Amino acid sequence: MSYKSEVTTTITRNVPEYDKKTGNVYESLVVIAKRANQISTEMKEELNAKLSEFNSTTDNLEEVFENREQIEISKYYERLPKPTLIAIQEFNEDKIYFRNPSKENQSEK
Repeated sequence: MSYKSEVTTTITRNVPEYDKKTGNVYESLVVIAKRANQISTEMKEELNAKLSEFNSTTDNLEEVFENREQIEISKYYERLPKPTLIAIQEFNEDKIYFRNPSKENQSEK
């Protein structure tokens, strides 16, 4: 997954704008938070998969090798935008699919 985002810093947001898509600011924040958790999990799994290539089979705790490539991979992930910023941007660009089953059940009755 590509985590490139134009937003790399925290900016002031207009909170009342977030209730337009869901009808409730808190519901919008829950959608953003759940997506941020998904992104965070994906990023962590991807990082762990890349770093697992460097795992050694020896059990000697005294032998710790610093691999330049491993350090560069870690630095790359540290510089990426935070999952919350990516989720907010996706929410603003309507890239997140969400639904509320309780609202759907109320509209059917």
